[in-house]
Amino acid sequence: MSPHTDPAACVRLDVWLWAARFFRTRALAKHAIETGKVDVGGQRAKPSRSLRIGDALVVARGEERFELEVLALSDTRGPAVVAQALYRETEASQLARAQARERRAAARNGFRPPETKPDKRARRLIRALGDLDAL
Repeated sequence: MSPHTDPAACVRLDVWLWAARFFRTRALAKHAIETGKVDVGGQRAKPSRSLRIGDALVVARGEERFELEVLALSDTRGPAVVAQALYRETEASQLARAQARERRAAARNGFRPPETKPDKRARRLIRALGDLDAL
């Protein structure tokens, strides 16, 4: 089945999430739905729920949260360009994800990994500092 425009057509939620490339496998999509990381119309759904054009989805994947509107249906996984045509992400969702990405990048900016392995003296200091945490 290729992308549909018929509003009477429907596809399983887990299959659509896999076809839209939100999850690498259908099993991962099913697991995410069962653990409450996917809402359809503000309600928890089952993997076998029929998805229709116009449905509103909220997908939490890792640290990211997507708010989507279903534009087309497909039960086959295709190229990324085709998968992106299946949905539209809301402006608020895009903005929130960009801000969260910037916050994570800013938190990482202060950290610089050492350029070389620690020498004998540095290893002793690291061990000594580690003992302070036990107190």
